[in-house]
Amino acid sequence: MIARALNQKTARHLSYEAFLDLAQALDCVGVEVRNDLGRPLFDGIPPKEAGRLAHARGLRLLGLSEIYPFNDWTSDRARELRSLVGDAQAAGAETISLVPRVDGLGSEAGVRQRVLREVMREILAIIADTSVVALIEPIGFPLSSLRHKAELVEAIDAVDRGGAFRLVHDTFQHVLAGEAELFSPYTGIVHISGLSAPEAILDETQDAHRVLVDANDRCGNVDQIERFLAAGYSRCFSFECTAPSVQESHTLEEDIRRSFDYIEARVGVCGKSER
Repeated sequence: MIARALNQKTARHLSYEAFLDLAQALDCVGVEVRNDLGRPLFDGIPPKEAGRLAHARGLRLLGLSEIYPFNDWTSDRARELRSLVGDAQAAGAETISLVPRVDGLGSEAGVRQRVLREVMREILAIIADTSVVALIEPIGFPLSSLRHKAELVEAIDAVDRGGAFRLVHDTFQHVLAGEAELFSPYTGIVHISGLSAPEAILDETQDAHRVLVDANDRCGNVDQIERFLAAGYSRCFSFECTAPSVQESHTLEEDIRRSFDYIEARVGVCGKSER
């Protein structure tokens, strides 16, 4: 079994506790909780209690999402980051997620690299005395200010010597960016989702239509997962699906289980996870 995980966006209509119950039923290692679902983080449950509820079910709080756009650094952004880091510490969450701007601004060569490193140093000053790791997710859209993982890895090497930063590998974004290398040692979590409709153009307009992985997947999820496992990656693979057909399904548990089972049958997993 791979180290299964679930991003709350995939089950966005469930309450926090029902989401935890779903993850437990699916034999997940842990969950990623969102603050961008149109309601309070943890549905307003105090972070310490929210963490207890997860741990009581044998689940790790893998991370809290998100700060956006993290590389448009302002005093408000710094305040948002401190608040999310504080919630993560109180809940016992392991990471917080940072997403770059995707509006075409700050994407010029030379500018984006300089700004990324400057902002990462600001973030490092905030999280340096905590156990919280900052996960940065490259977004493969053409207007993204951080499309390629290689650029982020260079910044991590330049700024961070203590493991304060890791990257998020998203299988969909990886295909959009046209990037081949995985950078497994730098990866904190892998987000998985598929695009199965044969008529759909594989571009950023399909971000809202990402589904569970099946035999018609056009994002190469199984291949990417096999490559991660072959490289010794033992962290989590987390379903982050955005299609309403997934999120609103009345058989969501069965759907996700079937997809996890499909993936594991194809990759022949019987190795270790970090559980």
